[in-house]
Amino acid sequence: MRVKILLPTSIFLDQEVRKIVAEGMGGSFCLLPRHIDYTNALVPGIVTLESDDGQIAYYAVSEGILVKIGHQVLISVRDAVRGDTLEELKQAVDNQFLQSMKQEEASRTALKKLEADTIRRFMELGERVR
Repeated sequence: MRVKILLPTSIFLDQEVRKIVAEGMGGSFCLLPRHIDYTNALVPGIVTLESDDGQIAYYAVSEGILVKIGHQVLISVRDAVRGDTLEELKQAVDNQFLQSMKQEEASRTALKKLEADTIRRFMELGERVR
C-alpha cells in the first residue's frame, strides 16, 4: 500500500507499507493491502507503519481522517511526529509539546499587551472627550 500522511501545509510522509495500525473513534484497527476501501475518523494517538522489509515506524498524530482507496491510504492530520521506537516517539512528542506551549505563551503575552494598550487608548480617548 502507498501511505501518505498529509499536514495542512505539506506531505509529511509518502512511502510503501505492508501494514497500518491506527486508532479511530471506535478503537484500534489494522489495514493490510487487500483490505476493502475504508474511511475512519482518527483520534489523537499512534499510527504504526510496517514497511515491506519489516521495519516498524511510529507516528504520533493529532485527530484527523484516514481514507483507503484501492492501494492508496491518505492520512490527513494537523500534526504528526515520527519515532523509530516508542521511546524516541515519546521524546519527539514531548519536545514538540514543549515548543507548542512556548509559542502559546508568547501568543498569550502578545494578546495581553494588545488588550492593555487598547484599554489605555480608550481611557485616553474618554479623558479627551470630557
